[in-house]
Formats: sequence, C-alpha cells, structure tokens
Amino acid sequence: MGRPRTPLLDRERITTTALEIVDAQGEFSVPQIARRLGVQTGSVYHHVDGRDGIVELLRERIAQRIDITALDIRPWDAALMTWARSYRAAFAAHPRAIPMLMTSPVRAPRVLEQYERAVTLLLEAGFPLPDVMPVIVALENLVLGSALDLAAPETMWEIADDAATPRLAEALDAIGDNRADRAFELALEGFLRHARHMLDTQAQA
Repeated sequence: MGRPRTPLLDRERITTTALEIVDAQGEFSVPQIARRLGVQTGSVYHHVDGRDGIVELLRERIAQRIDITALDIRPWDAALMTWARSYRAAFAAHPRAIPMLMTSPVRAPRVLEQYERAVTLLLEAGFPLPDVMPVIVALENLVLGSALDLAAPETMWEIADDAATPRLAEALDAIGDNRADRAFELALEGFLRHARHMLDTQAQA
C-alpha cells in the first residue's frame, strides 16, 4: 500500500487536539491526545518532547494570535497598550489554558522573541534594567486576569435581598454593558499612568 498523502500524526494535529481538550476541561494528558487521534501514546512522544513540549506548543499556538508588531509602535506606552489588548484577546479565546501556562516556564522560542522585543522597547524608552521585568509581569497579570474575567458570567454578584446590600445592588444596576472591557481599560490606563510616572521619576533623578 502507498503511504498516505496526509501524515496520520504531526505536531500541528497534536497541538490542535491538545488545545481542544484544554478548552473543554482545562487540562490534558498525552494518553488523551493519543486516544482522540487514534494512535498509540508512544507515537505522540515521537513528535514532541513529552508533556512539557506540548505545553509549549500550546503556548506558541495561542501566542500566534498576539500582534507582535504592536511592539514596533512608538511611543512605548502606545505600543504596550496595543500589545496588551491583542494579548488579552488571544488568551480570552482559550481562558482555560491560562492557569496551566502561567504555572509552566516559558521556553517556546517564538514566545521568548516577544519578551525580547518588549524588553528592548522598555530599555529604549529609558526604563532602568531592574524595572523592566516587573513592568512586563505586572502588565501580564493585568492582561491574563482580564482574559479570565471575560470568560466569567456577566453577572458575578447574585443578590437575593437588595435590602441587605442596597449600595451594591445600585452599583450593579448602574454598571451597564461591557463590564469586563470597561474594567480592563480602567486598569490598563492606571497601569500606564504609573509606568509613565516611574519613567519621569527616573529621568528627574
């Protein structure tokens, strides 16, 4: 028999299958991937560097949706704002992957390239080297927390008796639509305002 035109197994199919499982249940195992693809577990290991390798493939797949060209924008704060919005949108599409990726070291070369460009952006803007990673990590915390918030129910506070918490009830009634988006933009502007202040303080020192 001739060889099949399409390989039965490759890294793309493994990544797609792993992401489908993570989107459904928040985790995956290599045997689950193998069963879904109709192959032996050992066959999966022929294409990837174990479970950690699959995690990094997932990180790369999700990060492909982040607009890395945003980091070429100037000034630096406009670049971070655009990058943050794109970063949030990419992870909001796969919120159940966030806890897994946040607790696993970043090794994927394409993802490390984004960090390299973000570090370069901040250094060129004048941030001291010791402040660069805290600024990036703080922005990531904001972005990923908001991506999880987008996956939450629109109504997160259920009040059985308005009389018991009248101010809260009024505030919830007044919030309107797009709660998560409004909260994200508020937090992002606050973050950037503080980062600008850090930079101004450094310049005056």
